Amino acid sequence: MSRIRIKNFGPIKEGNTENDGWIDIKKVTMFIGNQGSGKSTVAKLISTFVWMEKALVRGVGDYNKKWFEEKNRLHDFFLGYHNIESYLNVHSVIEYDGEAYSILYNNSFLHVHQKEGTTYHLPQIMYVPAERNFIAYVKTPKELRLSSASLQEFLTEFENAKAEMKGPIQLPINNASVEYDRLNDILNLRDNDYIIKLNEASSGFQSLVPLYLVADYLSRSVKGDSESHEPMNDEERQQFKIDFEEIWNNRALTNEQKRIAVSALSTRFNKTAFINIVEEPEQNLFPSSQWEMLQSLLKCNNMNADNKLIVTSHSPYVINYLNIAIQGDELLQKIREAKKEDILLPELFKVIPQTALVSANDVVVYELDETRGGVKKLPAPEGIPSDKNYLNNMLRAGNNIFDTLLSIEEEL
Repeated sequence: MSRIRIKNFGPIKEGNTENDGWIDIKKVTMFIGNQGSGKSTVAKLISTFVWMEKALVRGVGDYNKKWFEEKNRLHDFFLGYHNIESYLNVHSVIEYDGEAYSILYNNSFLHVHQKEGTTYHLPQIMYVPAERNFIAYVKTPKELRLSSASLQEFLTEFENAKAEMKGPIQLPINNASVEYDRLNDILNLRDNDYIIKLNEASSGFQSLVPLYLVADYLSRSVKGDSESHEPMNDEERQQFKIDFEEIWNNRALTNEQKRIAVSALSTRFNKTAFINIVEEPEQNLFPSSQWEMLQSLLKCNNMNADNKLIVTSHSPYVINYLNIAIQGDELLQKIREAKKEDILLPELFKVIPQTALVSANDVVVYELDETRGGVKKLPAPEGIPSDKNYLNNMLRAGNNIFDTLLSIEEEL
């Protein structure tokens, strides 16, 4: 399990107040809190440092330890991808503890340490920005001059997902499907009663469709088996060729040793995990659709044991639905222990599909506080994240106001 520790970066002042400041990055990690509390900031730093670790493992081009440790490398090269370079200051300290490398930022320098004897799963990293619905709204997204590098990359994967579509794809909401009109380069929504262009559809569909298509496409492309690896990009192929030729032309190695070395080299480049970092997946969705959307993201996350889903959210429904997915998994284990699978599992899977279940041990929820810049891990009694959190407190506050209004009305 990877983890990150943040101090004095943008809105984050104290970092995590528990666990010696560390923020665990589990299979499912959620950040909740008010606007300006730093949810997206933490998610973007996780994205940045996970990518840095990936670059170090691949050793592609000049991305070696010496290059990383040059002064101001984090500010000048990496943080601009997410437009957060201005958050860095003289008091900033960031420490990332990954599977293959630990990386510390302090006093304008990165300090890189390679771990020994660890297993590393080379990930496909996708940061899904909240502005994704803008892509679906315009008629020709390819012609957009996007200032956000993360949005540009998301658009690239969106185009790749469309190009791979062989026919209609069922969406998780409203019994609708999406199909790609290649001739006109547009997406259409369809159900039994209508067909409509995506850029003319509701804002909920415009937010969901790009998110769903990209998540489905990337999760299927990195299942982790030998027959399903993400293709190398041009830079990776060139580096692979150089390294391959170096091995094969080494006369000191036997043919068997060369084959073993090439096999080990291949594992450095084939992506075998999908890290899906999603801002506000509930965007513009009705509560019931938020539940269907979350199930689809959990399904993609469960395609591979090494996948990770990292979410920022303003929705109390999303966190409560996540609790349902955890409770469903716990019930599954109890049914198996009671040896009543034939009777009770069909009933369970009518309520929640098995593909959306998640173990309590694989989930962590953090609440961020904009008033002091802190990060707090939500307690999880019996494995379920506490409902005593900022989002549910806002629901309770609304109910209390309503009760007060009723009390006043009774006095009329």
